[in-house]
Amino acid sequence: MTFPFVIAIDGPAASGKGTMARRIAGEYGFVHLDTGLTYRAVAKALIDEALPLDDEKLAEEYARRVDLSTLDRDALSTHAVGEAASKVAVMPAVRRALVEKQREFSRTPPGAVLDGRDIGTVVCPQADVKLYVTASAEVRAARRTDEIVSRGGVADAAAILEDIRRRDERDMNRADSPLKPAPDAHLLDTSEMDIETAFRAAKAYVDEALAKRNGG
Repeated sequence: MTFPFVIAIDGPAASGKGTMARRIAGEYGFVHLDTGLTYRAVAKALIDEALPLDDEKLAEEYARRVDLSTLDRDALSTHAVGEAASKVAVMPAVRRALVEKQREFSRTPPGAVLDGRDIGTVVCPQADVKLYVTASAEVRAARRTDEIVSRGGVADAAAILEDIRRRDERDMNRADSPLKPAPDAHLLDTSEMDIETAFRAAKAYVDEALAKRNGG
């Protein structure tokens, strides 16, 4: 029996890991899951029903109902949902429920790409390839600002930088599954890389692992 090939991509907010994950999944014909959307789905369900965001038992119940096949990126990407998600994402019971679903997803043949904060360390510690995609806070803030402006929005660069630093602090210092590179992760600092260069670097790691898996 050949086990599905699993690629774990971690990194801080606005590091470009989602773009990287989607492109790699498309390149190899693998399924992709942005695990951050699973936490946002729990938060949005609670918001939609005007339920409290600080009730762990209730949040866990909603986490167990999340259907990974119906995650709507656009509906879940609002700032309000993101802020609410940061509150439920620190709850151990919610994390346990969603990690179960994420692990099940990772077993989709022929392979899966998962991106998030704790994929290589917690969700899929046996992943065939682990990437940790990062960039300086200033570079990530500038990219996020450019993205918003390119869509016709108005962006406050200083506020975005402050928000990214705050999220880094929260993600890296939470008690349950803090953001950190897995010991065997390949570090990709994209501060000085364009998307194409970063993708080629990631693809080289994946190709090498695939060749080993296939006896090359």
